[in-house]
Amino acid sequence: MRIVIGDKNWSSWSMRPWLVLARTGESFDEVMVRLRREDSAAEIAQHSPSGKVPALVDGEVTIWDSLAICEYLADRFPKAKLWPEDRVARGLARAASAEMHSGFQSLRGECPMDLKLRIKADLTEATINDVRRIVRLWSDQRGWFADQGPYLVGQWSIADAFFTPVATRFRTYGIALSDYGDAGAAGRYAEALLETPEYKRWEDAALAEP
Repeated sequence: MRIVIGDKNWSSWSMRPWLVLARTGESFDEVMVRLRREDSAAEIAQHSPSGKVPALVDGEVTIWDSLAICEYLADRFPKAKLWPEDRVARGLARAASAEMHSGFQSLRGECPMDLKLRIKADLTEATINDVRRIVRLWSDQRGWFADQGPYLVGQWSIADAFFTPVATRFRTYGIALSDYGDAGAAGRYAEALLETPEYKRWEDAALAEP
C-alpha cells in the first residue's frame, strides 16, 4: 500500500488520510511530491487521476480524495476501528468530518496550514465565524462524550484526523479559542490532537523538511 502526499509542512489534506493510515498500524510506503514548484502538477499526475494529492494506491486500485481514502481504510482495516462502533457516535463523527471536508473556506484561505510558522493573525469576520462554529462543534461533542475519552466522540476516529490540521492552524496563527466562546473543552481537545503519536511523527518530518 502506498500513499502519495504533498509537503508535510503545508498539505493539510494529505495529513488527514496519512494519520488514519498510520493509525491502522499497517506498513505502507510514502511518496511525497514537493508542492509549489514548476513540476509539481506533472509529478502529481503520475500518481493521482484527479491531479491532486493525496492519493492512496492499494494494488491495482487508486483512491483519491481525503475523505474517500479514509472511508476506504475503515472498510479495509475494520479491526482498527477508525469509526466508532456506537451508531450515534459514528453518525456524529461522520457529520463533523463531512462539515470539515466541505466547509470553513474562510479559515482555510486566510489561515493555511504552515507547521513552521508562528504569528498572531488579525482575522476577518468570516474567519471569526468559522472559528466560533468549530468551537461550538468541538465543545458540544466533547460535552456529550467527555467520559469516553479525550477525542471528539471519545475514542480516536477519522473525525480527529480531519480536525488535527485545524488545531495546528489555531496554534500557528495565535488563535485563542477562549476568545471565541470556548469554556475549556475545545482547547483541551486541540491539545490532545497535537499530542497523538501519529501527529508527532508527521510534525517531526515536517519540521525537518528543507
